Amino acid sequence: MEQQNSGEIQQECDVLVIGGGPAGTTIAPLLVEKGYRVVLLERARHPRFHVGESLLPANMPLFERLGIAAEIKAIGMEKWGAEFVSMQHGMAQSFQFSEAWDKSQPYAYQVKRAEFDEILIRNAEEKGVEVHENCKAKAIDFLPDHSGAVIRATHDDGREQVWKARFVVDASGRDTFLANRFQIKHRNPKHNSSAIYGHFSGAIRHQGQAAGNISIFWFEHGWFWFIPMQGDVTSIGMVTWPYYMKTKGQRSIEQFLHDGIALCPPLAERLKMATRVNEVEATGNFSYVSERNHGANYLLLGDAYAFIDPVFSSGVLLAMNSGVIGAEAIHTCLSKPAEAPAALKRFDALMQHGPKEFSWFIYRVTNPIMRDFFMYPKNIFRVKEALLSVLAGDIFGKTPIWRSVWMFKLLYYIANIVQPRRAFIGWKRRRFNIRRVDDPAMNGV
Repeated sequence: MEQQNSGEIQQECDVLVIGGGPAGTTIAPLLVEKGYRVVLLERARHPRFHVGESLLPANMPLFERLGIAAEIKAIGMEKWGAEFVSMQHGMAQSFQFSEAWDKSQPYAYQVKRAEFDEILIRNAEEKGVEVHENCKAKAIDFLPDHSGAVIRATHDDGREQVWKARFVVDASGRDTFLANRFQIKHRNPKHNSSAIYGHFSGAIRHQGQAAGNISIFWFEHGWFWFIPMQGDVTSIGMVTWPYYMKTKGQRSIEQFLHDGIALCPPLAERLKMATRVNEVEATGNFSYVSERNHGANYLLLGDAYAFIDPVFSSGVLLAMNSGVIGAEAIHTCLSKPAEAPAALKRFDALMQHGPKEFSWFIYRVTNPIMRDFFMYPKNIFRVKEALLSVLAGDIFGKTPIWRSVWMFKLLYYIANIVQPRRAFIGWKRRRFNIRRVDDPAMNGV
């Protein structure tokens, strides 16, 4: 603790983490293990509702590394695969993670994020992180000569507190604390969607091992997620384009979601006996990206840096993985300053790698030719195994999938050349879908 001339009392720490979601609660205990004093500020109090309940097999080793695998297993619904349902094709296609290139991670979990995130933040506390919940970061001043920053925060009881930190981590999720202050956050020019979601009971699930599989339903105006969780709770979300959001008019978001479900008969059939068990929520301007993810003494992790689209359930994996690589970068910066530029360059490359690989598929999954590839998968050149590895999140390790991923992309481009009319119609439709549509009815959503 040190006293400033102004009479202001500052607490000191090595690293201050803003945000208690998966990114912040991954990097914080890993830094404590390396001997740093870490403070974490979380504006809410866990447990709190959050969307993004579907995890990937690549998350599993991270749970082991954090020492929470048993706790996650206790709250998780096993997810052995993913199902894509296309009304255009009149069929569903299932993918099993056990058929990916690496057969050692055949399943993941679906979790209620309130329970999942609480496990992560309590683990951080137990590992020695100084956690402050109901404490919102309000202001930050970076000190000269890259010597750190002063962060001011307010507790829910009105108390103000100040920390001086050598390094700052923005893991604030969609609040994008630093990106907003630096004015470096932009709408993603290549994607533009919104989401409306809620939890239901009584949804019809598949039988046996497939009961926990995620289902993706494509419909005319976007797609739906169907995520089964423990306790007969199923998360249903509609991800849709701006032009369709504008048709909401005076309807409530609850009614708008139900009306959207009615436009997708395969989903409506599985929800015909379902009852909503919580308030429907909505998130507008879903896709964004920041100009950078780091500076000399700060990092932006997970959704605080960028978010594209949840169609491949990559959010939690990218957040937690950013915490792992961020911990290594900060350790190098603080312990070996001469190596800091190289460490931050490596961090930047890895941060861009995940969104880049997922977004290539996300930007094209609405194309009818790409949907053909998904609905009628073939394993020529092992492209199906490589695609399943991407769907499983196995993109940061040593699994040798990339030659087959490149071959998949080449086959896709060739198919577009062979079918120029379909390719052009698909491109034109996507341009229509992602165009910005200002709608006063969605202000604040």
